[in-house]
Amino acid sequence: MTERLDKPGRVAVIGGGISGLAAAYRLRVLLGDAATITVFEATGELGGKLRTLEVGGRRLDVGAEAFLARRPEAIGLINEVGLAGELVHPTRARSRLRAGGRQVGLPGGTVMGVPGSVEAVADVLSERGRALVAAEADLPAISLDGKDVALGELLRARFGDELVDRLVDPLLGGVYAGGADGLGLRATVPALASALDRGVDSVTAAAAALLPAAPPPGSSPAPVFGTLTGGLGGLVDRLAELARPEVRLAAPVRALRRLPAGWRLEVGQAVVAEVTDFDAVVLAVPAPAARKLLDGVVPRAAEALAEIQLASMAVVALALPPGTELPDASGVLIGAGEQHADGTPFAAKAFTFSSRKWAHLGADGVFLRGSVGRFGEPGALNGDDDELVRLVRADLAELTGVTAEPLDVRVTRWGGGLPQYGVGHLDLVERVERAVDDVPGLAITGALLHGVGIPACIATADAAVAKIASTTPAPAR
Repeated sequence: MTERLDKPGRVAVIGGGISGLAAAYRLRVLLGDAATITVFEATGELGGKLRTLEVGGRRLDVGAEAFLARRPEAIGLINEVGLAGELVHPTRARSRLRAGGRQVGLPGGTVMGVPGSVEAVADVLSERGRALVAAEADLPAISLDGKDVALGELLRARFGDELVDRLVDPLLGGVYAGGADGLGLRATVPALASALDRGVDSVTAAAAALLPAAPPPGSSPAPVFGTLTGGLGGLVDRLAELARPEVRLAAPVRALRRLPAGWRLEVGQAVVAEVTDFDAVVLAVPAPAARKLLDGVVPRAAEALAEIQLASMAVVALALPPGTELPDASGVLIGAGEQHADGTPFAAKAFTFSSRKWAHLGADGVFLRGSVGRFGEPGALNGDDDELVRLVRADLAELTGVTAEPLDVRVTRWGGGLPQYGVGHLDLVERVERAVDDVPGLAITGALLHGVGIPACIATADAAVAKIASTTPAPAR
């Protein structure tokens, strides 16, 4: 726990998602009760990509539904704010994969789909695909020379197209709503890049070296994911409760101006903006909004942020009649080229069988989520909500045979919801952070930096607040 600082001041947090609220909470801890903390959120509610709604009488996450439990930040924060009693992990139900026109179990023994052996992916690939994986270790050694490359470019050159299309892309689509060809190696699979930098001769050997050791006989592996029984919206509510900020909803910040001592914000949608002054500012907004606010204030950061692209997606949450039988799996990932029997492409990129994946949901009904949307391919997102539901239900019927009429449906769209970590993303982030670090009383946090998951967002919030807390002046008396 960081020592509390006796430096109250006025701090604006622009953005009310998990990064902004984690920052507001940490500011309260560090600056104490005398500090004035104001959260400005452009939409009508807090939470950002953490949103929990009632579906069929049960609270269900319609944004992020889990966090990586192998990183300490999310679990640490949950424990700190008193929600440890709600922490749960998935059941032992396995995910499945729709690849090559058939469904198979999602293979283990891979790092984001990159195999540590040909045996790990034998069920996913054709005979030719297996032969290419088996031969990869005999190809000339890789020399990155510290450079970044497109993950798809590297893997296609080493393994052929089939591994990327059938396995790597569906896994990346669930995290980034993007494919391997548009994502950089160093930002998306940094451990793999590090292994290659250390001189590991092949991608297969690098992946094998990164696989966790098998648990001792009679023991279970450590859980990979976690969530809260009441939904991750409960973490949003708890952070807001403990941070005690002034919350300004439907209050977009239009402009940010640097003063001789502090910052001036122009807020609101009216022709004449409201003007408010603060000692310090934490930016916790997507890249386009951050670029706009920093343009003219920190131009080097704005230029770098302009290069980050975003993907849109939607989640269709369904509550089905009691007794409806879902597959004995936690969900299914769908390759981009997969089709129905009649040749119609699938609209969804994945399904989560929520009541199979999470025991606390399975006790209360039959729930599932369909995810739609890949970077550069809006596809079904162009239709209205009714059409989106129709397409997702048709996909569900094709994959599982489930045709039951839903008791309740929720469609949640995430326009520009996920940043794409392209080639050179880490260099872009370094440019942003260096430029912002040179400006007193200004910090930046969020999924646009070092990871799109909840733990990574919390980590960037902690780093941003550490800077602000060390420089925030006491208010004028």
